Amino acid sequence: MDDAAHWTGVGLRQPHLDYFDQHRPPVGWLEVHSENYFRPHRPAFSTLMRLREDYAISCHGVGLSLGSDEPLDRAHLSKLSALVEQVEPLFVSDHLSWSRIGGQHFHDLLPLPYTEQALQVFCDNVQQVQDALQRPLLIENPSSYLCFEGGDYTEWEFLADVHARTGCDLLLDLNNIYVSAFNHSFSANTYLDAIPAQAVKEIHLAGFTVKHTSAGEIWIDTHSQPVSDPVWALYQQWIARYGPRHTLIEWDTDLPTPERLLAEAAKAHHLLARHKEAV
Repeated sequence: MDDAAHWTGVGLRQPHLDYFDQHRPPVGWLEVHSENYFRPHRPAFSTLMRLREDYAISCHGVGLSLGSDEPLDRAHLSKLSALVEQVEPLFVSDHLSWSRIGGQHFHDLLPLPYTEQALQVFCDNVQQVQDALQRPLLIENPSSYLCFEGGDYTEWEFLADVHARTGCDLLLDLNNIYVSAFNHSFSANTYLDAIPAQAVKEIHLAGFTVKHTSAGEIWIDTHSQPVSDPVWALYQQWIARYGPRHTLIEWDTDLPTPERLLAEAAKAHHLLARHKEAV
């Protein structure tokens, strides 16, 4: 496997487990949703442990609810710690969001108010998780469809401060930036210019859906389409400026065949290989 292929991965979803287990396609690494593997006696966990022998694994979480202004869910953190100990993943990541309040869990990654108080809460929760795992988290920028009034920070300033205060690393989702830039009328380049590039350890690429409503057009981060041309352009621009990073193709709904997913990953591989030739 060449160096460019080493950087390129795909999100491994349950319907594709058997394919990857049986065929071992030439891709650099695999990312799984952490919460799907909290039960080690299930067949999927056994499959993951077999795949771990041939692929680096990244554990991408959706349930820590790091933005909640209440104590962390210790049962959840304990299960994550056990998973990390067994899998020894390349990365452990979660989101700049919240999804739990008063014992109620939501299925959405909800936006934060970008205030000093929210920043303190978020950083404290990140630090507690990092202390428990004894490793840095990667924090992913969200897609968003509304924003709170009266914030103290832009999203990119907030994210940069989380890194500065906690030492966490960053997972840069270029599709989320592109979607949110349209929804909130800011410049994707302004966002990218403010992100501390040395903290970015992983990049996500995905597709989105355009929705037309009575209030106008909104872009939704559905992970149900191929990566759009403008997002590929942002990716090419970013790696030309800062160099290669572990790059993941996310495709979570309306799943394609494994071959179609791997073809998307091959596009990232091609851009990374072309970058290597140019430097």
